[in-house]
Amino acid sequence: MGSSGFSFKLADHPKLPKGKTVAVVVLDGWGEAKPDQYNCISVADTPTMDSLKQGAPERWRLVKAHGTAVGLPTEDDMGNSEVGHNALGAGRIYAQGAKLVDLALASGKIYEGEGFKYIKECFENGTLHLIGLLSDGGVHSRLDQLLLLLKGCSEQNAKRIRVHILTDGRDVLDGSSVGFVETLENELAKLRERGVDAQIASGGGRMYVTMDRYENDWDVVKRGWYAQVLGEAPYKFRSAVEAVKKLREEPKASDQYLPPFVIVDENGKPVGPIFDGDAVVTFNFRADRMTMIAQALEYESFDKFDRVRFPKIHYAGMLQYDGELKLPSHYLVSPPEIERTSGEYLVHNGVRTFACSETVKFGHVTFFWNGNRSGYFNSELEEYIEIPSDSGITFNVQPKMKALEIAEKTRDAILSQKFDQVRVNLPNGDMVGHTGDIGATVVACKAADEAVKMILDAIEQVGGIYVVTADHGNAEDMVKRNKTGQPLLDKNGNIQILTSHTLQPVPIAIGGPGLAPGVQFRKDVPNGGLANVAATVMNLHGFEAPSDYEPSLIEVVDN
Repeated sequence: MGSSGFSFKLADHPKLPKGKTVAVVVLDGWGEAKPDQYNCISVADTPTMDSLKQGAPERWRLVKAHGTAVGLPTEDDMGNSEVGHNALGAGRIYAQGAKLVDLALASGKIYEGEGFKYIKECFENGTLHLIGLLSDGGVHSRLDQLLLLLKGCSEQNAKRIRVHILTDGRDVLDGSSVGFVETLENELAKLRERGVDAQIASGGGRMYVTMDRYENDWDVVKRGWYAQVLGEAPYKFRSAVEAVKKLREEPKASDQYLPPFVIVDENGKPVGPIFDGDAVVTFNFRADRMTMIAQALEYESFDKFDRVRFPKIHYAGMLQYDGELKLPSHYLVSPPEIERTSGEYLVHNGVRTFACSETVKFGHVTFFWNGNRSGYFNSELEEYIEIPSDSGITFNVQPKMKALEIAEKTRDAILSQKFDQVRVNLPNGDMVGHTGDIGATVVACKAADEAVKMILDAIEQVGGIYVVTADHGNAEDMVKRNKTGQPLLDKNGNIQILTSHTLQPVPIAIGGPGLAPGVQFRKDVPNGGLANVAATVMNLHGFEAPSDYEPSLIEVVDN
């Protein structure tokens, strides 16, 4: 029995045999779009993925990986790796990130929860600090949510507010930071008219200040700490608009990599360091780039860099960023309760599982796949292998990343025949796509394709089955487009590079010598999304999925 009183015994599928090794391969950032010079997947030499698409039409199709299909508020919300892997593993659609926050803000519930009450204790005598990504990209945070939160906090008697901004240029156009800062400044001016002492206190670019992830580079968080907490940075300005405009004038400057700055008063004193008795909220809803700063703000015993001083604050995240670590211990909006994931069911039914990726996506095939849960369901039946990612360089420098190493480990796991399922993420299309380097992204896609071939060759050797899919788009469209689909140009006539995820669907292909005759994709699930993949994989293991899962994408037709 599971923890919530459910039986984890799965029924056998009437037409699908058990016991074949199933490889589940997730190509990160690999969407489907029209071929052109900005579609790095179509430009790249990808014979393996091409052969899956051109092979049997009944064994290749597209699924949705964005918007409501993955629990996000609207069809304009691009998918991301976290919600994508949640859906892939859970087999059901849960309200996610932004949608949870939207609901809490719209209902006012956010101001009634334990997390808000905790930070409100500091409103009388302390300052409320809000730290996060200033953007309407909708991947990590949203500007409209920040503005609603500012309004709500002022109505809840926050007397002194400081905002510590991180500029984007990754999920939105580079250069858009100036407009976002101006919008925020207008709102803060309105609050000041109502008697609230509200202003921007510090800033910096998201990839250089605060928003590192997977403990890749603690110096990024340290730069943020010095600006936000200590009020120390190499650049000092009287206003944030001036700061961003000036810093963007530097050669090669971009929103993502702006250096840290602090806002100072007429005497040159920083306007908003964080002191004892203050409240701090990190307002990003997405977890991966907030867990490191959360550790620095929360842990007494923190040792990743010298914090100089550790103020006694009340700290809350917009959401809880790590359910297993209970980090942070206070948060404004409760996470979706994802239980009975496909991985848990399969392990309970004796399916021996191997999961592997490199550091930047390792959590996606483990933690997120398992419903935001760390660790094994059964350590005797599971093995998770993390291959260290390159650190200290941008991913376009080594675009092959660790695809080959992931594939080798997975091949060895398949050939050992110790596992019934191997599950991998190949990060290249996404991580290199985010750098905006088209040439490097083409190399990245080729490397991912070669890794897929190695895994499929091993599946061929053991008579197994493969499922190849993706979590969201990125590498298939690297240019910003106008409404007619033509590339947008900047004022110098150069194309505007797109570094973000996309709204494109992603492929899913099934096959392998172990696939039972007559298995094909159903025609009656035309709007299938990532959440339908879990039931599909359960079927391929020879089980029926639980009745509340999104329906399987496959059927068995009698030949």
